[in-house]
Amino acid sequence: MITAGIDMGSRSVKVVLLEEVSMEGKPLMVVKQAHLMLPGDLDADQAAEQAYDDALKAAGVARGDVKSVFATGAGRGQVAFATEGITEMTAGARGAVYMYPQARTVVDVGAEEGRGIKTDAEGKAIDFAGNEKCAAGAGSFAEAMSRALQLSLKEFGEASLKSDKSIPMNAQCTVFAESEVVSLIHSSTPKEDIAKAVLDAVASRVCAMVRRVGIDGQVVLIGGMGHNPGFVASLKNAMEVDEVLLPELPEFASALGCALIAAERLH
Repeated sequence: MITAGIDMGSRSVKVVLLEEVSMEGKPLMVVKQAHLMLPGDLDADQAAEQAYDDALKAAGVARGDVKSVFATGAGRGQVAFATEGITEMTAGARGAVYMYPQARTVVDVGAEEGRGIKTDAEGKAIDFAGNEKCAAGAGSFAEAMSRALQLSLKEFGEASLKSDKSIPMNAQCTVFAESEVVSLIHSSTPKEDIAKAVLDAVASRVCAMVRRVGIDGQVVLIGGMGHNPGFVASLKNAMEVDEVLLPELPEFASALGCALIAAERLH
């Protein structure tokens, strides 16, 4: 039995296909994933169709072979072929705990949103807190600041690791924070110090959200910001934990959770 999970984010579509192959009927993840950036001239529903077709082609699977398709993310309502839509909290918690059964605190930081999720041993979300109205606790904030420094996002994250300074950033929105960054540039503050200040600020806001639900047990980070090593380091410091668990492909955790829940519902 094959199921699919689709995460329709604000910047990209993530697809995971699962095939039930174990004797116990436990879904095991197989390759079958596609990551498609959303170009300005492509509607969300078209992007979902294209990403899904790419994943099916990569897996050598026909549409008729997929028994159920669950969708999550900000644009889940635009996945016309989805069997059902589920919340980002439900999907993220399930995917994270499948990869790390010991995790009880899930931090999900994507391009436009950040959230903290408390989960139980079954991967069911118990509580959550998010920043859904402000990008200051998400990836687009770091992206905007990296542009101000004329660095790629990758260079931005790597640069922050070279700094041991702690420069407070007081602005609570991207527009005012960019002014702070410009002021720091004019005062000849090294780029690596500015990069660390920005990522520390994002991590601080994310940490505040997570503390609202409580930091319990081991912490796992999912979402695209998991690829930013500077943010990972800042988050670890802000949360005052010994370790932040990080999947190899953190941005696919919610799509994985969708596919897992789709398989469970079929049973």
